[in-house]
Amino acid sequence: MKRGYRGMIITTWNGKSFDTDKDLTETERHIVQKLFAWESLVTSLEHFREKKKDSLLKGWNNLGPVTESTALRAIIQDIEKKVVARLKTE
Repeated sequence: MKRGYRGMIITTWNGKSFDTDKDLTETERHIVQKLFAWESLVTSLEHFREKKKDSLLKGWNNLGPVTESTALRAIIQDIEKKVVARLKTE
């Protein structure tokens, strides 16, 4: 771990917490960062899922497909819930 660096703790809607340094690979962290950005930009849940699929297929730096770990799947499901909630208020 880098000196002075603190990983991010992500807590999902059901109270489960994930330490991005311990629970995700470097590639998965990159995908989560991308999906956090898309969370506020997509115009539908389907649009978000397209971005998720594309991110998982390309991987990090276009190095190839990434298989969702249990932690990554839970975080993505949480982001999907936030997308739906945001779209309902717009």
